Amino acid sequence: MAEALDFFLDDSSAGEIMGLRARLALAGVPVPASAPSVRFARGAAIPAKVRGKLAEDLRLLVLPELWLAVLGTILTAEPRLVLGAVVDTELLAAHSGVHDALAGRVREPSSRYLPGSWLPHCALTRELGAAAVPSALESLAEVRPIRAKVASIGITDTRTGQVTRLIR
Repeated sequence: MAEALDFFLDDSSAGEIMGLRARLALAGVPVPASAPSVRFARGAAIPAKVRGKLAEDLRLLVLPELWLAVLGTILTAEPRLVLGAVVDTELLAAHSGVHDALAGRVREPSSRYLPGSWLPHCALTRELGAAAVPSALESLAEVRPIRAKVASIGITDTRTGQVTRLIR
């Protein structure tokens, strides 16, 4: 089991992401059922006993608006399409603040989400075979940048998809 710290998008930008996912689904591309979010951290576990203090610390962060403006792929064994965030100093500062708040509280943190390795994005598809990527990209020929605000923060059980809200 793994748990992730996800920053969920406001209704307007989430609706735009869901519209892109609907276009992909109409083209037969598998899309996530989860609410649109940007994952800031992941680890084997974020223990329940530290979540209250974690929520207090995260409330102190200044959360920047996100510009989701880069259509691309996450290149793993089974790639996925994503809408990447434009990385600026405010976003990197917020990400560092998240990891300062998580320090010593997450069991087995994932190196992919640590400062210096993190690629902020919102998933548009589930995992795809490499041969499916070109047609998925073609179904999204026109994508406009999305200005997104963070509406809530939660811990997602990556196995079940269940979200425990920390901040609404």
